[in-house]
Amino acid sequence: MTVAPVPADPADMVELDLFLEALHRRWHYDFRSYSRASLVRRADLARERLGCATLSELQGRLLRDGSILPDVIDAMTVQVSELFRDPPYYLALRREVVPHLRTFPSLKVWVAGCADGEELYSLAILFREEGLFDRTLFYATEINRRALQRAETGVYPIDRLPVFSQNYQRAGGTGTLADHYTAAYGRVAFDRALRDRTVFTEHNLATDQVFSEVHLVSCRNVLIYFDSPLQDRALGLFAQALTRGGFLGLGSHETLRFSPHARHFAAFDEPDRIWRRRASQEDAHA
Repeated sequence: MTVAPVPADPADMVELDLFLEALHRRWHYDFRSYSRASLVRRADLARERLGCATLSELQGRLLRDGSILPDVIDAMTVQVSELFRDPPYYLALRREVVPHLRTFPSLKVWVAGCADGEELYSLAILFREEGLFDRTLFYATEINRRALQRAETGVYPIDRLPVFSQNYQRAGGTGTLADHYTAAYGRVAFDRALRDRTVFTEHNLATDQVFSEVHLVSCRNVLIYFDSPLQDRALGLFAQALTRGGFLGLGSHETLRFSPHARHFAAFDEPDRIWRRRASQEDAHA
């Protein structure tokens, strides 16, 4: 017998809406179009971390005490990733996308929603091994300032290394992952040179605009936390950012098939969630 979900308390939903509105109007962080189920969990986590009995209490503190904002944003965003997460995606990039990228004299790659940096370092290692790193500029963007700082540091607990290494091999790594990091004191630090060609910057897919023309956008497991209108907004930004013939990579449970922006893309490797920007808008109905 299937148990029906307990309906959300209307008062709790009003409280959540007011909290999100306060966060947006006071500090310009806009979570109002994120998935409601995710927001309920994340807002409650923020409340617990700040020791508040209710979300209204947290809202009151947030309006008047900017020092707690980093803690709130840390709780409201999701930083769950791995190096070479979903290895078939990176294997497809290596085997199918890289040959096309080789035809460009210089490259720009946008890692949107880079979290703690695992996706960035995965791509930087892949591009280094494929001989594209020295002509590539990476943009690593994230709404969470603390996560962005962690990404820029490039240091991870050593106990994550077995999964990282296994993913690397399955993703078609041409050497060993140890070629790209040093280990000491229970942590691994990735080669500083891997971020020498990276611009780390805050960017909010809910409110900010495109800042550069790029050849690859990799935005994985971010759209699943957005509602449909915000997903469409983000996909529109990616369409604007990509050069004609550029590539878009999404997460394993994400698609642009039902978005109005789908007309700007052609499926390149849909099982591995890779699309290609059409050469011209006239090709949209091809």
